Amino acid sequence: MPSRDFSLHGAIDLGARQAAARKQQERRAQGGGAAAGASGAAGQYVVDVTDETFNTEVVERSQSVPVLVDFWAEWCGPCKQLGPILEKLATEAAGKWILAKVDIDANPQLGAYMQQMGVRGIPFVAAVVAGQLLPFLNGAAPEPQVRQAIDQLFEALRKEGILPDAPAGEEQAADATGAPALDPLSQRAEDALQSGDLDAAKTAFEELIARDPRDVQAKQGLAAVELSLRARGLDAERVLREAAEKPGDVQAQISASDVEMVYGRLEEAFERLLKAVRSSAGDDRDAARRHLLSLFDVLPPDDPRIAKARRSLQSALF
Repeated sequence: MPSRDFSLHGAIDLGARQAAARKQQERRAQGGGAAAGASGAAGQYVVDVTDETFNTEVVERSQSVPVLVDFWAEWCGPCKQLGPILEKLATEAAGKWILAKVDIDANPQLGAYMQQMGVRGIPFVAAVVAGQLLPFLNGAAPEPQVRQAIDQLFEALRKEGILPDAPAGEEQAADATGAPALDPLSQRAEDALQSGDLDAAKTAFEELIARDPRDVQAKQGLAAVELSLRARGLDAERVLREAAEKPGDVQAQISASDVEMVYGRLEEAFERLLKAVRSSAGDDRDAARRHLLSLFDVLPPDDPRIAKARRSLQSALF
């Protein structure tokens, strides 16, 4: 889940690692072939980073533009949920920040370095600004929460004086992910999210939907807020354990699906509720169906996982 504390007082100085990496690159060059960076053109918004290119693509680049580093692995399911979200937001940001992706299996030095920072699992995202590394995201989350966390991060960096304030004119209205200016009601919803006031955000999103029932972004925001409100008081380990012990308890399966959604395990949440629909009847079956539909609203309507789950739901119902 996104970290809520973006103070840079505990940031890790990467200067020592930068010096060591530079020496390693010099030795490789003298030996006849420094490894080429996996990123290609310097203007790319998403780059693949290796043990050899971390110094150039992350540490040095962070002196001029913030870099978010996504530590992932092929075997990590939640990584595959979070990665495309980060890539989408990096593309939207259009150079305001860069996404660097690190496959920890293919780059054991960086994998070991991540463990030295005390990180025990992936996906893990660090923010690197002016050579300082700040732990940022632990685990996967739905796109609205990731977008909110990135906005909060960059706002905190501006308040710390590390990033300049947004320039006057057209760019002043853009947020950290490159989004356009918001109308007052949308801004109220966004401000409530950034302050952590989920109840106020819920009210604002409901007003947006009342104003325009076709507002897809407001519906997605409301669904994400309602999910966060439901999951806020849940003990994830206990909820998942109870769902495993009581496979016929539809309410237990509903709570477990919320936990899985919050942790980015979307397809597992969908399949859990589909099983509940198939194995139950009456009010229980309808409750599982309605909850599954509510979880669809957390994602963009064109997400292919929704289409797949809708087809499975139709098969389960008829």
